[in-house]
Amino acid sequence: MNLPVSGTANFALLGYGRFGEAFAQLLLQAGHQVSVWDAQAEVPEALAAASLNDAVKDAQWIVLAMPVPNMRDSLHTLRPLLHAGQIVLDVGSVKMHPCGAMDELLGDAIAHVGTHPLFGPLSLARDERPLRTVICASPRHPQAAERASELFVALGCEVIEQDPETHDRAMAKTHVLAFFIAKGLIDIGVDDGMPVAPPSFQGMKHMLAAVRGDAGHLFSAIQRENPFAASARAELLAELQRVHQQLLAELNDDDLAIPLPDASTT
Repeated sequence: MNLPVSGTANFALLGYGRFGEAFAQLLLQAGHQVSVWDAQAEVPEALAAASLNDAVKDAQWIVLAMPVPNMRDSLHTLRPLLHAGQIVLDVGSVKMHPCGAMDELLGDAIAHVGTHPLFGPLSLARDERPLRTVICASPRHPQAAERASELFVALGCEVIEQDPETHDRAMAKTHVLAFFIAKGLIDIGVDDGMPVAPPSFQGMKHMLAAVRGDAGHLFSAIQRENPFAASARAELLAELQRVHQQLLAELNDDDLAIPLPDASTT
């Protein structure tokens, strides 16, 4: 199979949300050609393809940058337009479902690989380095994973190789819980711009900003599409409840209780 190399290449970017827009700029800065198709977004004229077919017909790389729940339907639509020699990669934040769908619907005929760039618009805007990307190879297409690794390294990324299940289990204890906690803090009115926030709170500011800036697709995907998310949330909530009850018990201990001021004397 004549797979594309990682030098200057033609990309079809399918999806132009916040991450898609940021990733397009990263590709352009690296000298690649980018054609974007997203019927729901306002795409700059210089990047916009007239149709899905126009976007993918000459592309060496097809990047699935739509919300994870939309990927299966998109692959059904996309499959008749693809040909050998192209590589399809997704950039979703969960991997088992997208990788399974690509294996099922693209099979042996179309090279594909799962990827999860561990960066986004905010981290790119802050010029955070190093960037990191997880590569989840399909056993059917190991060469596609090698090419994808070369591509992301050329974009300035450190590459981590994992299978989809290992990835999703790790994300359930990190990405899922971070966004879950941040969503709760935001919903009870915690503001990352509070002037009296102590230094210990500063590390949470990026997490709050990421959730506040999310259109809802990312939070939904990492909480609903990761098969290990619910158990991770339940484990966290159970432990927080245990700590809460322990603290209440300690406060009820006469030796540890801190006397409250007498309202009549204040």
